[in-house]
Amino acid sequence: MSIYVGNLSYDVTQEDLSGIFAEYGTVKRVQVPTDRETGRPRGFAFVEMGTEAEEAAAIEALDGAEWMGRDLKVNKAKPKEDRGDRGSFGGGRGGYSGGGGGGRNRY
Repeated sequence: MSIYVGNLSYDVTQEDLSGIFAEYGTVKRVQVPTDRETGRPRGFAFVEMGTEAEEAAAIEALDGAEWMGRDLKVNKAKPKEDRGDRGSFGGGRGGYSGGGGGGRNRY
């Protein structure tokens, strides 16, 4: 059971999120993804609650609520495998196949 929390302040911490979600039940885990280069939070997080009822109560209460100056987007997290297969046809990164050069020979 996981909840997606979007439109978060970049100042948010795991402790901040644990505190607000604890009002609706047991918080099992909080994940705040950070940018690889800056180390700053990316503006969203995932929260795991103890039961589905607690999860539903938190979603109902917090979706659209203003917190830290932002209107939260709170809903059930979608499993990773359901997010679409970007690049499943070999594309995605504009990969260079190495073949053909297209008349770029300088000699």
